[in-house]
Amino acid sequence: MTLDDLRRLDPKKIGNWPILPKLGVLLITLILLVFASYWFDWQNQLEQIGTEKQKEGQLRTAYLDKKKQAIDLPAYRKQLEDIEKQFGALLKQLPGKSEMDALLTDINQAGLGRGLQFELFKPATSETLRDFYAELPITIKITGSYHDLGAFASDVGKLSRIVTLNDIALTSAKEGLVLDATAKTFRYLDEEEIAAQRKTATVAKGGKK
Repeated sequence: MTLDDLRRLDPKKIGNWPILPKLGVLLITLILLVFASYWFDWQNQLEQIGTEKQKEGQLRTAYLDKKKQAIDLPAYRKQLEDIEKQFGALLKQLPGKSEMDALLTDINQAGLGRGLQFELFKPATSETLRDFYAELPITIKITGSYHDLGAFASDVGKLSRIVTLNDIALTSAKEGLVLDATAKTFRYLDEEEIAAQRKTATVAKGGKK
């Protein structure tokens, strides 16, 4: 068909048109229907489907994470139990308030047992409080041979309670060597001391507001 033939077609009598123009009109109508459906309806539905797929992916990831945590939970509990046991073992190495005097005696005896001469053995007048323990520094000054001083340091490290030697300085003297150091001992706080410390911290925190 020519362009003139198309122009002569009567829009009111589409049923009398030749087959090709009819098919063209049907195709154009179909395209318009599809475009209108997409624009007014399908577009929103596709966006909702995309949003739901994204949510599905997030839920799937969360589910896999929870599943992994559930599988690993016995291992985490076992690890926590091991940590608590280790912590309990370390806590047992901290003396109580009533045992501090005996610990100071043990440190002193460790030096005397090696034939060392104490020129100074002075515990601090006050303790430094931590979360659950107190720290007591002791200024010591002892004289002896290099071998005996080394043996003393080893003996202190082998005590049943935790004692550390800090700020160590060695100087020579006529009698041998002089060791200046700070020995730190630790003890755990009892429940009353921990409660009092927390109360003080709470009051101090409230005063800063």
